[in-house]
Formats: sequence, structure tokens, C-alpha cells
Amino acid sequence: MQHQKILILDFGSQVTQLIARRVREAHVFCEVHPCDVSDDWVRAYAKDGNLKGVILSGSHASVYEDSTDKAPQAVFELGLPVLGICYGMQTMAQQLGGKVEAGKTREFGAAQIRAHGHTALFDGIQDSTNAEGHGLLDVWMSHGDKVTEMPPGFKLMASNVACPIAGMADEARHFYAVQFHPEVTHTVQGQAILNRFVLDICATRPDWIMGDYIAEAVEKIRAQVGKEEVILGLSGGVDSSVAAALIHRAIGDQLTCVFVDHGLLRLNEGDMVMDMFVGKLHAKVMRVDASDQFLGHLAGVSDPEAKRKIIGREFVEVFKAAARTLVAQGATNSGANGSAVVKGATFLAQGTIYPDVIESGGAGNKKAVTIKSHHNVGGLPEQLGLKLLEPLRELFKDEVRELGVALGLPYNMVYRHPFPGPGLGVRILGEVKKEYADLLRRADAIFIEELHNFKDEASGKTWYQLTSQAFTVFLPVKSVGVMGDGRTYDYVVALRAVQTSDFMTADWAELPYALLKKVSGRIINEVRGINRVTYDVSSKPPATIEWE
Repeated sequence: MQHQKILILDFGSQVTQLIARRVREAHVFCEVHPCDVSDDWVRAYAKDGNLKGVILSGSHASVYEDSTDKAPQAVFELGLPVLGICYGMQTMAQQLGGKVEAGKTREFGAAQIRAHGHTALFDGIQDSTNAEGHGLLDVWMSHGDKVTEMPPGFKLMASNVACPIAGMADEARHFYAVQFHPEVTHTVQGQAILNRFVLDICATRPDWIMGDYIAEAVEKIRAQVGKEEVILGLSGGVDSSVAAALIHRAIGDQLTCVFVDHGLLRLNEGDMVMDMFVGKLHAKVMRVDASDQFLGHLAGVSDPEAKRKIIGREFVEVFKAAARTLVAQGATNSGANGSAVVKGATFLAQGTIYPDVIESGGAGNKKAVTIKSHHNVGGLPEQLGLKLLEPLRELFKDEVRELGVALGLPYNMVYRHPFPGPGLGVRILGEVKKEYADLLRRADAIFIEELHNFKDEASGKTWYQLTSQAFTVFLPVKSVGVMGDGRTYDYVVALRAVQTSDFMTADWAELPYALLKKVSGRIINEVRGINRVTYDVSSKPPATIEWE
């Protein structure tokens, strides 16, 4: 199916994928591409007639610096609607004859703007009105520079005291620009504004639906794989599980799942994964106990990035070994540069999703600042000798969950809280030891169990349902305690629970004191070796959701 689409040009913002996520929530297909694509590329991209509009993202840069990027001029010559966001507004202004300067007053955080001009983008969209009856919008700002002079043909669309030109529009050409970020949840009417642009102004057909997408994805996988064999790295998390179900739907027994127990899984997770995929889906699964291998290489390593890289490297080594055992003859051919070309298995599949790519600075232009690396992003080393199959690479987490349900996977598995690829390796601060992992597994299981047990009276939902991600962190410190009449000197754990809709920003969950008291009491009483439990009340930003 040929989807009508929106092109998002990424200037390196950390929240560019949120623009894409909001567009997808409107059931419109979109793609993110680097801002420095050529004019010829833009014209070719629009040639099939399916491109309906362009969105220019934000950036940490300043448009008046010679080294910064500009939008391809062809964007403004396609005759299509264009929406500039933050930096996107500034580069639109400067490229079309306006002026941008460093602001004396910076805006970072919540702000309120007044709408002007009754433009199509804001018509009928407001949070409140002022005494004069003017529409007001509660928005999220993140800028130091500002447009000080609009280009010819533009009129004022929004303003506030700190930013007199907070929005502008040339409605004859369907060019719109806003200084705030409609893609973040803090802009209350952000989704409505983006829906207005994508659905009404661009008149894009809303046909991007996960239930319908299965047939397209299956066809694409079959075309890519043909009659060849696929190995999938199954972690038991949502992403790899949905990828396994989708690929299995497409090619059946041509898929073999390799489930690696790296010694850093949650309590009883290995058995649950085998029961689901072997017992219920009847997929081929090779279970590999590589815990000694992983823990051995992690010994003495404390740096979070180093731990992630080690775990990623060892996954490759495990897959190489597992691939060889899948060859009926037990043989491999030698490829170029000594690579191991595996007979019988030519693809390795992974559950990489779009936020993994973005957070690793891999939106295509490498302009985004890397926050943390992901072990399953960036392809596999050449020595693996396998081609990469990533059927979820362009999907967001909520789309992956929708797809999983549509594929028939159990709701409880699909809507399980996210679990990092490196597992407990990044939930044990500092050096990873088996002793620490065993203690953390038990403490974490208690926390999750009680989140399922406790219900919020107002909503009727469990606190597991009300939190987006919850887990326990092992702290490599000891504290003094008293049990009975004796002194203890044992380890400390921290509970972490957040609420978020996009995982780019998150608030710590205000769990009931009774729940925290129950969890703390159970962990201290049931997990010998832990005598203190803390609760993390940091939001993202400035903290990240995971501690490492």
C-alpha cells in the first residue's frame, strides 16, 4: 500500500521522534530524514505524489552561525505545506528573508502565548481566554534565539512578552511556524495543533493503522528474506517478542529464535519466555545460558557505557556461536576479511525500535547528542557475517504494542513495562556481580508484585497499570541497620516508578505511602542482604528513567 506521508527533517533535536510519534498518532505515515539532504533528494522524495507536507524540527544550534544547517531550499518550492518548529521556525524565517537574533530573555519550560490572526493552524484551538477574549495556549518553550523580523508575506500568529513573534504564518503558501514545541506533552493542545496541520492543512489520508500494517510488514519481510534462514535475538521484552511474532507470521520455521540468558534477567524470566514462544507460539527457540560469559567480562567494570558495550559485544559473540550450531553440517565458510559466513542462516533479526535509534544519535545525520548507546543499534560487526533484519526499526513503542496485540500476543506480555537490553546490568550501579543480581531479582519481583496488588480507588486501576515503567536499582553501598537485637550492615536498593506518555520526558510516580511501606517491609524481611529501601523522586529531565 502506498501511504500518503509527511516528511520530517531532523536538525538534531532530542525530541524529533516525538514529532513523528504525534503524526503517527494521527494515523498518518511519516519519516524522519536528516536536514542536510539535497534539493534533488527532496524533489525525488516528492515525485510519487504521496508527500503531503514537511515539518522542520528543532535543534540545539543557532541559525545565524555559518556552520549550522539550513533546510533544503526545495522544501519551500514544492508547493506543499511546511511547519517549522523552534529552530525550524528560525531557519524558515532566515531563509525566506526574515531575521533571527539571540534573545535577551531565554525561555525554557512552561509558557503561555496569545494567538493572533485567526490562522487555520490555531483556529478554534485554545486552552483559555484573557480578559479581552483573546485565545491563550499553554505551551512548552526551549529556546534562546528568536525571530525578530518576519519574512515578506508572513503575519503574526502568536506572541508573549518574552517572545513577541512566537508564531508566524504565510497562509497563501501554507507555511506555518511556531517557536514552542507542540510535540511534547507539556504543550496541552500540541496534538490538536499537529493534527490540524497534518490532517486538515496537508489533507493527508489517515491510513497508518497497525492492524492493517501486518500484511504490509509480512510482505516486506518475505520479500527481504526469500527462502533464507533468520536468527532472532529474543530477550523476552516487548520489542523482540513482537518482532519474533511478526517474523514467525511471515516465514514460519525459517525463523529460529536465540534466547540468551545473560544472567541479568528478571526472576523466572527465562522459563516464562520459553513457555510463551515454544509452548504457545510453537516457534523454534534455542536457549543459551551465557551467564558465566557475560558476568566474567563484566567483572571489575563500573562505567555504564563500558558495561553496555561489553554486553553488546558479547551478544554478538553468543549469536556467532549459536549460528554455527544451527548449521546442519556444523561448518562455516570463510568470507572476505576472515568473516564467518554461516551456511543456513543469513539474517539476524533484532527488536530495534525507533527511539533506540534516536537516543543513540542515529536519526541519519548524527547531529543529535548521544545520551546513551544501545547494544542493538547500528548494525552488527562485519565478522558476524549476517545481514540485519529489523522489522520494527521505524515504529514507536506504542505502535509496537498495538502491533503485538493485533498479532495475537497476550495483553499482559505486550503491555509489560520496558526492560533494557542490557538487563539488570544497568540496574546494578557500578560493578556487576552475581550476588548483586540475585538480590536485585528478588527485590524487583516483590516491587512489581505489589504494584499489581495495589489498586487506585479513583481509577480502579492497579499501580502497575498507572505507572509506565517501574523497577528496582541495586546500589553498591552498605548501610547500618538493626534487626531484632542485632546490628546489620547490608545493601541498599532504590525503587523507581515513572509516569510518561512518550518516555522522552517523565514524572516520578506519586505512589501511595501504604504501597511503599509494604514493598519496603517485604524486601527487607524477605531478601536477606538488603536492609534499606529508598524511593527515587527525580523526573526526566534532568534525570534519565534508568539510572545508567
